[in-house]
Amino acid sequence: MSDAIDVLTLPALDAAPRLLGAVLRVGDVAIRLTEVEAYAGEGQDPGSHAHRGRTPRTLPMWGPPGTLYVYLSYGIHRCLNLVCEPEGRASAVLLRSGEVVDGLDVARARRASARSDAELARGPGRLGSALAVELADSGRRLGDPGFSLSLPDAPVEGSRIQRGPRVGVSGHAGTDAYDWRFFLDDPTVSAYRPAVVRRRPH
Repeated sequence: MSDAIDVLTLPALDAAPRLLGAVLRVGDVAIRLTEVEAYAGEGQDPGSHAHRGRTPRTLPMWGPPGTLYVYLSYGIHRCLNLVCEPEGRASAVLLRSGEVVDGLDVARARRASARSDAELARGPGRLGSALAVELADSGRRLGDPGFSLSLPDAPVEGSRIQRGPRVGVSGHAGTDAYDWRFFLDDPTVSAYRPAVVRRRPH
C-alpha cells in the first residue's frame, strides 16, 4: 500500500499510467485497472472539478494523496477518483475501467444488466457500481477498512500503454491537447466518446 501512496504523490499526469495494472479492492470486489484519466489541480485544467476552486462537493480533491473523490455523473453514476500530489494540490485520477479479478459473483449481482464479464466495470459508472462505492465514501482514504490499492509487481511497459483525449470532456480540455486518458489493449476498456454539447432551449 505504501508504494501505491508513493505513486499518488506524483502529479496526476505521471501517476495515471502507473496505476494501469494495479488492483483496487473495495470490500469484496477487486478490479485490475485498465483505463484511467488524469485531471490537474485548481486553475490548471478546465476539465477538472477543481478548476473553479473548492466547493463542499469537491473538497476531498484537496486532501492528501490516496483520498477518494466520488461524484455523481448524470445524476446516476457514481464515479471514483484517487487524489494525487501533496495535500492542497487538488489533482486526481479518474478510474475509468477495469477487469474484476476477485468477487466476480458479487460484481455480477450488482451489475446484472452486464452482457459479459468484460462489461462489469467498463466505464467509470459501471466500475463504481461493481465496487458499490457511494457518495458517502468521498473523502475516505486508501488504507481505510475495505479500501486498498496494490501496484503490479512491475510497472506496465510504456510501449503497451495507449493514450488519447479524455472521454466526455467539453471544450479545449477534451481535445488532443489533453491526451490524458491512458489505457491498455483490453476488452474491458470503454469506447471513446466526445462530449455531447447540450443546447439550451430558446
